[in-house]
Amino acid sequence: MADWTRVAATADVAEGKCLGVRVGKREVAIFHLPGGEFCATDNVCSHEYALLTEGWLENGCIECPLHAAQFDIRTGKAMSAPADTNLQVFEIKVEGGDILVKV
Repeated sequence: MADWTRVAATADVAEGKCLGVRVGKREVAIFHLPGGEFCATDNVCSHEYALLTEGWLENGCIECPLHAAQFDIRTGKAMSAPADTNLQVFEIKVEGGDILVKV
């Protein structure tokens, strides 16, 4: 079973922004939604290799910078072509000023 890993401070991810982090061999995207909610998904697009944190975050969706596939960051669901495979979503929690994920 995976353990919780500290990946960033809450101050490292401004509201409405995202941050790419590496947890072991995995690329993980941390998203900070309006209202203080944080989400974590795979940071690599399921369609073709591109880092999602280099894309555009809007209304709870991330758009891949390569071919404009969109994903719901809360569920990982692929929302538009060319992606048809969902992203893996990771448990996330905030303790004090730290962001932790379980990968």
